[in-house]
Amino acid sequence: MQTDFLIPSQAQLKKWARLDDRKIRQEEGVFLAEGVKVVEELLKSDWQIRAFLIIPEKAKYWEKIHLPQDGKIPIYQLKRSQWEKIGQDREPEGIMALVSMKTGPDFTSWLTQTSGNILILHDINNPLNLGALARSALWFGFEGIVLSSNSVDYTNPKAVRASMGTIFHLKVIPYIDLTAVLAEIKKSFFLIGSDVRDGIMPHPVQKRTALLLGNESHGLPESLLEMADEKWSVPGSGRAESLSLPQAAAIMMYECTRT
Repeated sequence: MQTDFLIPSQAQLKKWARLDDRKIRQEEGVFLAEGVKVVEELLKSDWQIRAFLIIPEKAKYWEKIHLPQDGKIPIYQLKRSQWEKIGQDREPEGIMALVSMKTGPDFTSWLTQTSGNILILHDINNPLNLGALARSALWFGFEGIVLSSNSVDYTNPKAVRASMGTIFHLKVIPYIDLTAVLAEIKKSFFLIGSDVRDGIMPHPVQKRTALLLGNESHGLPESLLEMADEKWSVPGSGRAESLSLPQAAAIMMYECTRT
């Protein structure tokens, strides 16, 4: 195992600790990706890695990753006390990466080139929900996620962690005014809106699908639901008030993949 790791400066530590702030991430053009599985998926992708941060005594968790040894990507060692100011996990696996943000593709071009299903998210403000939705989207073969302008940033460290690295294999188009683009989306996709109160049972769809989901607490506004080709609702026979957003979304995404 490599032992000549770099020691970060206090200025670097302060900068990394501030990356939980969306504005700082955008100003710096970087975000943090924590965890063994997350870093493994990152290394399989084409995202640019600026640096690795590790806790040497946690090597039993991360040494199987075989970090690049050519010196092109710096590797910094942190103390547990330093890590706690930066990382997300109470019991860390001792590895995270500093990742460069990407410039998103042109929305219209991407839309016309996309051949599979897509997920459209309105007002998703819980980063853990966003991460879970990304995991399901990739599992069920969805090609990308369209995020409304008032949704949580997909580079939020909690969202990246909860996605287990799947965020690096999906096209994510953020900051979209859904009211302005749903009509355009409907030209190429069968638009399904999720409605907890009033909708038909999810079912196989013989078309390219755009699945539109809303905030877990408030759902979709009527103005967006009215634009859907169909409204779906997951039926239940228990006494729970509702499913969680990631649970309901997974059921609907599964139905979208059936033929």
